Amino acid sequence: MLRVKPFLRLSPAATVWLLGLSQIIGYGTLYYSFSILAGGIARSFAWPVAWAYGSFSLALLAGGVIAPLVGRRIDRHGAAIVMALGSVLCALALLGTAFAPNGIVFTLGLVATQAASALVLYDAAFAALVQATGTEARKRITRLTLIAGFASTLFWPLTSWLQAGLDWRQILLAFAALNLVLCLPIHGLLAVQRPPADHDHPARPDEPGTPPAARLSGPERRLLALVTLGFALSNFALSAVLAQMVPTLTALGLGASALLVSTLFGPSQVLVRLVNMLLGERRHPLAAALVGLSMTPLALLVLMLTAPAGAGAVGFAILLGFGSGLKSIVQGTLPLALFGRAAYGSRLGVMAAARQILSAVAPFAFAALTGAFGTTTALGVLVIAGALGLGALLEVARVHYSAREPARTEVLPAER
Repeated sequence: MLRVKPFLRLSPAATVWLLGLSQIIGYGTLYYSFSILAGGIARSFAWPVAWAYGSFSLALLAGGVIAPLVGRRIDRHGAAIVMALGSVLCALALLGTAFAPNGIVFTLGLVATQAASALVLYDAAFAALVQATGTEARKRITRLTLIAGFASTLFWPLTSWLQAGLDWRQILLAFAALNLVLCLPIHGLLAVQRPPADHDHPARPDEPGTPPAARLSGPERRLLALVTLGFALSNFALSAVLAQMVPTLTALGLGASALLVSTLFGPSQVLVRLVNMLLGERRHPLAAALVGLSMTPLALLVLMLTAPAGAGAVGFAILLGFGSGLKSIVQGTLPLALFGRAAYGSRLGVMAAARQILSAVAPFAFAALTGAFGTTTALGVLVIAGALGLGALLEVARVHYSAREPARTEVLPAER
């Protein structure tokens, strides 16, 4: 078992800022940049652009499949150590992808890149905050997502600017260097932190005497399944429309304004995270989760009912950004609040697998539905998927608050 002797104690704020920088680089180099590079990649292999995106979807599936294994390693060895290893693997995978001589090797390199990304992106970073900051983890997760929300804002224009003088292979080499030169030292520094005073050294699922999956009871396992289902269905709807937002808006009659409207999505994510940080940290994450999961079907419904009106499209983009921004927070904070810190990484890994697998399938499913039945019908299916995800979280809220009600009733007479 790999262990690193801790000798350093960073402040929680420093931990958040360091992880925030690594998440900006991670998401920027491993995820957001692909949409900018896809055209050049397709041309170099004489592919239709759709093939490049198909390779990326296959790679995302690989990241989802490996996520539960990564979660267990995080619980066993510590998130920061796993992230340090992930930085090396991401750099090597990007190098291999950059030097790919043909499309098959490129696809294998892309699969390796997305598999390695499971070791360094949000779920690993959330676990690192839980392990490094103890009881402060929930508010630190909120701050982390606020910082990392600038990844697309920075890397879309940066990648476009780099394309003016470099080809996609050279850009991937530069991105490999960023993961190795910046992210690896950050994660290595976090790996040698002393645990906080309130840290209870959460039991790992493989330790003697610890039952699998963090000692969840039958009702708790049902709640975890509902939370996982809710987020997975919501992510299915969100991923489907994000992958084809501009073409969808254009098909609904927005024309040249479709691209402008789509740019409202990113700032809306950052804005809602800021509002949540200022006003929502004292509330149970279930409240933010319910609001977040309601935003995606509501946004899609607004678009369906108002297209091609520009005001409706603007409302759609803003609501969609609100939902996405909140979900990125509560996917980390809700399992922590409901089930505690023990085996936190393992739970996030299972949840990530369900989300990423459905997210990878979503763009193809949406495209097939659009081709067969039209854009409006396809959007209606996404509304239903999002509503079912919200329904799963509503059931979680019902069970959670009804379980608390008897305890509250018993306390009231004594308070008198």
